[in-house]
Amino acid sequence: MLKRMRQQIDKSLNEFLEKSKSEYKLDLAHPILYESIRNFVLRPGKRIRPLLLILSYKGYRTSTHRMSPSIYYVSSCVELLHNFMLIHDDIIDRSDLRRGKPTMHRMLEKLVRTEEKEKLGSDLSIVTGDIVYALAIDAFLSIKEDYKRKERALKYFLQTAVITAMGEFIDTYHGVQKINKVREKDVYLNYSMKTARYTFDCPLVVGAILAGAGNKDVRLLSDIGLQIGQAFQIQDDIIGIFDTQTNIGKSILSDIAESKKTLLVCHANDTLKGAKRQKFLSYFNKKKNTYTDLVAIRKIFIDSGSLDYSLNALHQRLTKSRVLLNRLSIKPSHLKLIKQSFSQLFLHSNKIEEKFK
Repeated sequence: MLKRMRQQIDKSLNEFLEKSKSEYKLDLAHPILYESIRNFVLRPGKRIRPLLLILSYKGYRTSTHRMSPSIYYVSSCVELLHNFMLIHDDIIDRSDLRRGKPTMHRMLEKLVRTEEKEKLGSDLSIVTGDIVYALAIDAFLSIKEDYKRKERALKYFLQTAVITAMGEFIDTYHGVQKINKVREKDVYLNYSMKTARYTFDCPLVVGAILAGAGNKDVRLLSDIGLQIGQAFQIQDDIIGIFDTQTNIGKSILSDIAESKKTLLVCHANDTLKGAKRQKFLSYFNKKKNTYTDLVAIRKIFIDSGSLDYSLNALHQRLTKSRVLLNRLSIKPSHLKLIKQSFSQLFLHSNKIEEKFK
């Protein structure tokens, strides 16, 4: 069922982009504009955001009328919001790869020969990201539902865009701060705003609001999204250090190069003392790291207990989310599918936990 739904999501996403190309004449400025958007958006992915929106909507829908296929179009809104965020995030991080292929700004810097190709790529990508965000709102408006619920859901979607951007602001600000200035509570605030809200909270809540779910369940879904989102970001940070470049689709050294203040990093910094802490900081503050440095940092995270600490924090949040999920008044069949989709997301951390004990 989940596989078929993902296939339908990809099909609808492709159809929506084709429709947008025609409606907005996206190839009028330059053919590469539309092709770059299409290339970037349709790259293989988990499609967890549109999947959760559809499952939530179907799970709370009570109407006996046949469900409109427009729900698949509207589910594109959260996937397009995701891609808008990725395009801008990659510019900020100066990343070269996204999902194993060139980032948007790396694709667009090749448009014309110029001595300032990096500036060209970044400038064009900022504009392209803005277009993708506008398309996300357009996708949302395609849903055929009660206008009051639609307006409430749209408001939540727009709030999510603002909150996620605030999370990016915090993340960028923390990136240049000294490590001892960033506390664990700051890391969790960033996890909540930059990852949890738009990846889990928003899709679940928007789907439920559109279907007419009660306020109690809407609040529960938001809490579930927060717990799962924090757990997911903890896993992502662990993967960024302990997985392979092939699996994560970007440089394995990128998290260190960007001086990301993760739960792993904060715990190690707070736990290590004396010479061990200085050794850790020497790696963390190094301008250019090597794979040998990465291996040494992995050992530090293991020996300091930071990996165990982060995995325990992840499991605590998963346990809490399971309790909250069982309090929902959603159709049991769709609750089961939501649980399955969550379980599939955490296979990576299970493998890393097994490998590094």
